[in-house]
Amino acid sequence: MAQVVLNLFIALIWVLLVDEDQVTLSTFFKGYLIGLVVLYIIHLFLGNEFYLKKLITITKLILLFNYELITSSFSTMQHILFTPNSVKPGVVTYDTSLSKPWQITSLIMLIILTPGSVVLRLSHDNKRLFIHTLHATETENIKLLKSIKRYERVIKEVGY
Repeated sequence: MAQVVLNLFIALIWVLLVDEDQVTLSTFFKGYLIGLVVLYIIHLFLGNEFYLKKLITITKLILLFNYELITSSFSTMQHILFTPNSVKPGVVTYDTSLSKPWQITSLIMLIILTPGSVVLRLSHDNKRLFIHTLHATETENIKLLKSIKRYERVIKEVGY
């Protein structure tokens, strides 16, 4: 948070130091880019985490969720519209390696928001998820577990 404020402060100082009659957005943007370079260099010497890295991982999580949302929506529509009699619901367990409560909650919410799967229960030790799936065949379960592992990996990146 301090890096964001410092970057905005550097951009504001740049706008004030540039000899222009009017304040323009392009001047502020140039100052913001100069602030990014300055903060990145400072980050290298001090060893702090660069704040854009966290922003990039959050963007990656949002893009991953949107991808999973679209693909699972089409898969769920296909099962419901074209093969409604062959749907085989079932329960799948998943052992998570996430430890922080907010990470586990985020994973559960991402699974619930993705069509075709609902988290029924979380074990008492917060390590095992019981997930109800719309179509519990071997290939569908493998796809579900791979997508949950991708969610888990990106949530870990956001958390560090």
